[in-house]
Amino acid sequence: MATTIRLTRMGKKKRPFYRLVVLDSRKRRDGAYLANLGYYNPFVDPHEVDLRHDEILDWLGKGAEVRDTARSLLKREGVLYQFSLVKQGLSAEDIAAKMEAWLPGQQARIARQEEARTTRLRQIDEVEQKKRDDAAKVIADAAASAEAEKAAAAKAAAEAKAAEAAAAEADAGDAEKAETPAEGE
Repeated sequence: MATTIRLTRMGKKKRPFYRLVVLDSRKRRDGAYLANLGYYNPFVDPHEVDLRHDEILDWLGKGAEVRDTARSLLKREGVLYQFSLVKQGLSAEDIAAKMEAWLPGQQARIARQEEARTTRLRQIDEVEQKKRDDAAKVIADAAASAEAEKAAAAKAAAEAKAAEAAAAEADAGDAEKAETPAEGE
């Protein structure tokens, strides 16, 4: 029977966590499994991972294939490196020593990845904030120009009204002169 190590989905709707299981490769994703090898919870920061290393190594020794997502999880936790050391025929003490030497480097890689992720998110936030500020500036400029046009239109209307009043006053003055009889008449 061809066995596969892969993740099976558990949990609530939109709040999954995953079990690392061994099952017959012909079974469906969430079907019955042969062994539960641990779990992975992506909704906790940092991600929560609990693996049974000895059982995983036993199944890998039996020839179980590892799916891609499970492979990345096992690689990150050092299980695949440990299995490669077992395949090389190293003693338990040598394996423990190599794992001790490997662990700080892996933790540094994880820290660099997390730092790169936070830097990338910060840059995205800065770009979005700049876009929001630019949009607000454009809106403010448009509002200011609309207000200036409105003020210019009001000033032009006031000048036109004043010109009309002056013209009416001038017409009234001309009419008064025309109505007033001359002294010599």
